[in-house]
Amino acid sequence: MNKAELIEAIAESADLPKTTASRVLDAFTDTVTAALQKGDSVALVGFGTFAVKERAARDGRNPQTGATIKIAAAKLPGFKPGKGLKDAVN
Repeated sequence: MNKAELIEAIAESADLPKTTASRVLDAFTDTVTAALQKGDSVALVGFGTFAVKERAARDGRNPQTGATIKIAAAKLPGFKPGKGLKDAVN
């Protein structure tokens, strides 16, 4: 499902115009992004939690030359599904 299909599904489910559903989806993603940028997590009970994960610095290899390179530490957005979502999928 891509963004357009998701907007259409939200519009049908909530009985909203597609433009309103699009604005709702954009507001949701903007709000989650802003919270993660501040270092906060977003927990939706029964659905899951969006949080920032730390990835440690490590050594890697250049596949062409085999030379060892340093890979810097990074912060990555992550999602941990909640029990309700896990149960729905299984």
